[in-house]
Order: sequence, then C-alpha cells, then structure tokens
Amino acid sequence: MGGTSNRVENFSHVVNLEPTLPTLDSTIPPFEIHKVPLPPNKTTFQSLKQRLSEVFFPDDPLHQFKGQTCFRKIVLAIQYLFPIFQWGPDYSLNLLKSDVISGLTIASLAIPQGISYAKLANLPPIIGLYSSFVPPLVYAILGSSRDLAVGPVSIASLVMGSMLREMVSPSTDLVLYLQLAFTSTFFAGVFQASLGLLRLGFIVDFLSKPTLIGFMSGAAIIVSLQQLKGLLGIVHFTTKMGLIPVMISAVKRENEWAWQTILMGLCFLAFLLIARHISLRNPKLFWVSAAAPLTSVVLSTFIVFIFKAQAHGIQIIGHLQKGLNPSSVNMLFFSGPYLALAVKTGLITGILSLTEGIAVGRTFASLKNYQVDGNKEMMAIGLMNMAGSCTSCYVTTGSFSRSAVNYNAGSRTAVSNIVMASTVLVTLLFLMPLFYYTPSVILAAIIITAVSGLIDFGALVRLWRVDKLDFLACLTALVGVLFLSVSTGLSIAVGISMFKILMHVTRPNTVVLGNVPGTGSYRDMGQYREAQRVPALLIIRVESPIYFANSTYLHERILRWVREEEDRAQSMKENSIKCIVLDMAAVTSIDTSGMEALLELKKILEKRSIQLVMANPVGGVTEKLHRSKAIETLGSSCLYMTVGEAVASVSSEFKEQV
Repeated sequence: MGGTSNRVENFSHVVNLEPTLPTLDSTIPPFEIHKVPLPPNKTTFQSLKQRLSEVFFPDDPLHQFKGQTCFRKIVLAIQYLFPIFQWGPDYSLNLLKSDVISGLTIASLAIPQGISYAKLANLPPIIGLYSSFVPPLVYAILGSSRDLAVGPVSIASLVMGSMLREMVSPSTDLVLYLQLAFTSTFFAGVFQASLGLLRLGFIVDFLSKPTLIGFMSGAAIIVSLQQLKGLLGIVHFTTKMGLIPVMISAVKRENEWAWQTILMGLCFLAFLLIARHISLRNPKLFWVSAAAPLTSVVLSTFIVFIFKAQAHGIQIIGHLQKGLNPSSVNMLFFSGPYLALAVKTGLITGILSLTEGIAVGRTFASLKNYQVDGNKEMMAIGLMNMAGSCTSCYVTTGSFSRSAVNYNAGSRTAVSNIVMASTVLVTLLFLMPLFYYTPSVILAAIIITAVSGLIDFGALVRLWRVDKLDFLACLTALVGVLFLSVSTGLSIAVGISMFKILMHVTRPNTVVLGNVPGTGSYRDMGQYREAQRVPALLIIRVESPIYFANSTYLHERILRWVREEEDRAQSMKENSIKCIVLDMAAVTSIDTSGMEALLELKKILEKRSIQLVMANPVGGVTEKLHRSKAIETLGSSCLYMTVGEAVASVSSEFKEQV
C-alpha cells in the first residue's frame, strides 16, 4: 500500500511491450515491425451465415441440441417452446406452498387493479378481471420468467384509452369501442409474437431509457390528474389528456365537487400511500402495500353499503356480470374505416407493454440468478395477447408492482400466475355481486397510488449530471405528454431516440492521441493531461465504424484536426506535420463509401506532403481494404499492428531523411 497510487504513470516500471517513443532527434532503438495479416479466408456463404447468426442468434439458442439423440432433441424442443415442461417434472409440494402463498397475495392486488386499469382504458370494469384470468394461464405455459405476474398495466391502459377515445366515445358507442379494444389487442399480440419469432427484439431497444422515463412520468402525471373526476366526484369531465384542459375542467366543474367523495377519497388515498411507503422502507413488509388495495375496496364497499352513501352523491360501480370470459372472436374486425386506428393502437401498446414486460422479467431474473430469453418472452406475451383478444381481454403484460409483490412473497415458478388466475376465476363466478357498492373514488385512489411510482423526477436530476442529451430527451418526452397528448408525447420520445442514434452514427467521436511518458501507450490527450504529442506526427483515433452515413463527416473532421494542429505547431514554432496516424482499433467495419473517403483523404494529404498510415485495423477492415484494392492506392506499408510500431517506423524514416 504505502500510499502508492493506481494512476497509469506509476506503472512505468512494467516491461514496455511496444517500442520506446522515438523523436526526430533521438537514436532509434532496434525494433520489429509486425505484418498485419488477413483473417482466414471464408466463402460468401460462410460470411453471410456468421453475420446472420450474430445478428439474429447472439445467444445461440440451438447449442443445447448439439450432440443429442433424436428423441432427446424432440424433448428439448418441446421444453424450449413450452417452458412449463422443463420445470414441471421436478415440481414439488414445497414449491407449491410457496407459489400458492405468492399467487393469493398478488391476486389480492390484481383484482382491484384490474378493475381500476379497465376504467383507465375506458373499458367496463369486468374487462379488467377477464384480463387477469386468461392471459396469466397462457403465460404460465409459454413464459420463461418465474416471477413475472401478468395482467393489465397502467401505461398500456392509458395509451389504449386515450388513442381509441380520440375517434370513438365509449359512452355513445360502447360496442364499437370494445371491438376496437379487442382488435387492437390482437394486433399487439401479432406484432409481439412476430418480433420474437423473427428474432427482431432489438427493435424495441429504439426506445431509450431516458425517453421512457420522461414518457412514463408525463403519462403518470396525466393519469393522476384524470382521476380528479373520481376523486372530486365530478360527473361531467373533459375527455382530453393534456395538462391544461384537465386542470381547466376540474376548476370549471367546481359546482359538481362532492365533499363526501373528496373526504373518502383523500382518506383512502392517504392509507394507500402510507402502506406503499411502509413497504418501500421495509421490503419484508411487502404484504402491507399488496393487501392495501383490496382492503380499501372491502372497507369502502362496506361503508357505502352500511351508510347508503350512494344516496349522498358517492358514485358506485354498480352491477358487474358474473361468469367466465365470453368469446370475443366475433368482435374482431379486419376491414373498415377504423382498421388503421386499431393497428396503430395495437403497435404502440404492443411496444410499450413488451418493453415493460421484458424489462421486469429480466430485472427479477437477475436477482435470482437465472436468464430470461427475450425472444421467447416476446412470443409468450404476443400469444398471450392474441388469446386474450379472443376471450374479452385487452392488452396485458408483466406488471412491475405485481411482479415485485410476487417476488417478495416467495414465488418459485409460474404456478403463482395459475393460482392468481384461479382466484380471479372464483371471483368471476361467485363474488361479483360484492362489488356492486364499491365506490368509484376508490378506483381513482388505487390508480393514483399505482402510477405515482412511475413519476421519477430524481432521474431528471441524475440525467442532467451525467448526460445533457439524455436529459433533453427525457424532458422533451415529458413535456410532450403533458402539454400535447400521450400519443404525441410517445412519438416525440421515439423521434428523440432515433435522433440520438443518428447523432452517434453520423457524428462519431474522434480524438487526438499522445504518448504517456514512460510507456508505449497512446491515450486521449483530453483525458490524460500528461500525454505528450509526437513531433511531426498527428495521431487520431476514430471511435466508430466508417461508412456512408459518416464518411464525409470524418473526412472533414480529420482535415480540421490537421489544420488546427498545423496552426498550433506554427504558433509554437514546432515541426510541421509530416504524417497522420489513424488508430483504427475502434473501427469495427468499413464500407465502400468509407474506403473512398480514406482514398480521397490520402490524395489531399499527399498534395500537402503529409503521409497517411493506419494502425491496428480489425480483421474485417483489413480484408475489405485488400479485396477492394484500396490497399494498393494507400500503400502496402501503410498498415501497422500498433500505434507504437507506426510511430517508430515513421519516425525512423524521418530520421533517415534527415
């Protein structure tokens, strides 16, 4: 120890693996220049096969079939398609006990949330319970996560409700609205399953984390404000989703405010928020927040029934139909003027629910040290929604709040989803009359509590400190949702994500390297202040592939580096630049446009008596330079294995010329 620092310069005693930095005035020590070899020759088919496998099969899902008998391969295929057959044979009574406890626990949360989220989507409350029955059963068979608790979620419910309501009012044409909801769910499932089947899950990654944070925070605020209708007892409330229209509507309808409703709503909202706070502070008390929604429903229903509160202005849910999910196959439509709306709504809600479901599944899988196959999850969630659309369900996915409760309750397998679905089944068959007197204000309080966890202003502060562009993306998505609309805010979020990708693609980073004294290492001079320039050389590192989207920019940026370095050398009365060394270690690929840019750059530099060499090119880049014959124009001696060897060789040539 002895106060020894871990800084780079304190390792100068380590044997130098690269040639000592030469200067024009120093004696060049003996060194060996290594040839940059070509990678092993491959046929076009082999190269295409390798590339496609890296793009679509990075996890090599077929590795488990290698070396297996035909019968074993069939068994493995069944287990791969239906994960329940993988863990089912080893299922035990101890696992069942844990899953029953966790299943009953999440059911106590899923029932009131299902009713509330259906209201958020402008659907009849019973649809929320239907959506908590069939989809969990399908996922238990097809899903690979042990902890994901499936059902309706707030964001997908909000987006579906806001998008469909823009065209069709559920109060005036409920049948058409239900048709749109079920058809949208079907298209969401088709889209999700297609992504998994075609292994195109990377498309979902175009929604960056900062834009999702901004979108979800804005949506959560709008959702909470929309609940002012139920919390204040307002009958005639705006259907718009913008911040300003909602606030204006709440103030204008002051004459409809009911103090009984406000009192009950605030009391139960405080109870729910306190319960949530207790569980957050002490995860062992997870059951407090899990049981709070159902407890609120039971207590509020009892209060309304005993005191006949519905006669005093408190709105109640009313009659809910008993029985199993009715078939909705006849309500799906694939033609007509509203088909485009159904497809659009399905795609957007499908992306959002898929993003949330996979993120939640992977989060809890990492906590228990097992892996979740993203593509299998996409297929499971997609098929689950397709089946749900035929059984009177709307878009469902893995809920973070229910999955967290499921995890903390000790779930061991997906059987917890089956137990939850069974509990919902009992409710549908026998307990529906008990919800008749449930006040609507309780559903508003449950929704506000559920979505409040999505509002993350602390993330804005962290993004500002770490990445200003991410902060701007997050803030823009937030403002777009609040002041325009949910769908517009989501479009802005996607647009910003795409713009950020284009910025990184078309404007890659380039840095000037210098030698760290006492080492053969060349590092960014902006980061390593002690790094020194090499006389008459300009060493530039390109930190991205070189292709058509950025070749012109890199060409211009390198020439600008040359101009700036020449101006600096002239002002400092130093040697003028005689050679440009391009560090190609981070250039993972190059296309025809990129090679043309390098050739054009060489021509311009030659006119100014400046040499161009490249160091540490990867195999793919080296191969393309040779195949395109560009290496003949650049010069066979322009490639070096390391920056150190390039510097030593070029400096030696300059020494001989002197």
